[in-house]
Amino acid sequence: MKITVDPSGQGDFVTVQSAVDSIPEQADSLVILEIKKGVYREKITIPSSKPAIRMIGEGAEETILTYSDNAHTLGEDGQPLGTFRSGSLYVYADDFSAEQLTVRNDSGPGTGQAVAAFIDADRVSFQHVRLEGDQDTLYVSGGRHYFAECFIEGDVDFIFGPAAAVFDRCMIRCKRSGGYLTAANTPKAAEFGYVFLDCTISGAPGVENVYLGRPWRDYANVVFIRCEMDGSVHPQGWHNWNLPDREQTSRYAEFDSRGPGAAPSLRVSWSRDLTEAEAKPFTIEQVLSGQDGWCSPYAPGSSKLKKG
Repeated sequence: MKITVDPSGQGDFVTVQSAVDSIPEQADSLVILEIKKGVYREKITIPSSKPAIRMIGEGAEETILTYSDNAHTLGEDGQPLGTFRSGSLYVYADDFSAEQLTVRNDSGPGTGQAVAAFIDADRVSFQHVRLEGDQDTLYVSGGRHYFAECFIEGDVDFIFGPAAAVFDRCMIRCKRSGGYLTAANTPKAAEFGYVFLDCTISGAPGVENVYLGRPWRDYANVVFIRCEMDGSVHPQGWHNWNLPDREQTSRYAEFDSRGPGAAPSLRVSWSRDLTEAEAKPFTIEQVLSGQDGWCSPYAPGSSKLKKG
C-alpha cells in the first residue's frame, strides 16, 4: 500500500497527519508514505494501533517535518506543555521507519526543552534523516532503535531516554559550548544502551568543552566505537550531572576513538577505554536483535523491502 502526500494537491493528501489517519489499523503489510518536497508545519503522531509504516521523503533538504512547541508553550489546558508534549513527531507504532527527510523542532535556542522526534516504540529505524533541534532533540524509548547515516543536532542532552539504540555512521553535532550529547536513563538490567558505531562527533564553529554524556539516571549506558571526534569534545569526556554517586553506576566507554577530541588518558576515571575483545559485542546484531531476531531494514545486508 502506498500513499502520497503532496502540499501542491497532486497527491492523496496535503498533510502528513491526514495521511497517517487514513491508514487502516488492520493493515497487515508495510504501508509506504511517500512525502513530496515541502515544509510540513504540523505536529505528527503515529498511533500505536497503526501497522508498519515507512515514511520516504525526497531528501533531507527537500522534505521537512517541523513544529515549534517547547516545554514552556501553553497547551489547550492553559498549562505549559513540558518536555514530553513539546515534540514535532511522535512515533508510538512498532516497525516504523523513515528515510530521506528532516524532522525539526525550530523553537530555537534558549527556549528550554523542545523535542523534534519522540519515539516510544520498538523496532524503529531511520536512514538519511536529519534530526534538528536544541535541547532534547531526540527522545528514544520503548525498545530498539537504529539510526543509519543520520545527522543529529542539538545542544543539551539532545539524545536522551532509556532505549537500546545504535547510531551507525551518523554525524552528531553540538551547537553549544559546554553542551551534552547524551542523557541516557538506561534500565539497570539492560545490557546495552546507546552504541555509536563509526560516527563523527563535532561542534559548531567556536564550540568547545562538549561532553559525550551525563547520566539522567543511575545506570546510563553509552559506548562510542571507532568514532571520529573533533576538538569540541571536552578532554574529560563525561560529566556526572553533579551527582558523584552516579560515577559508581554509570556505564560509559569508548573504543578506538580518533581525532583531536579523543583523549583516553584524560578521560574521567569512572569511564572505560575498552580493549578490542571487550568492544566485539557492540555490534548491530548483538545490540538490537533481541529475542525476535529483529534486523532493521536499513542495516547492512538486510532488504529495504523487509517489514519493520
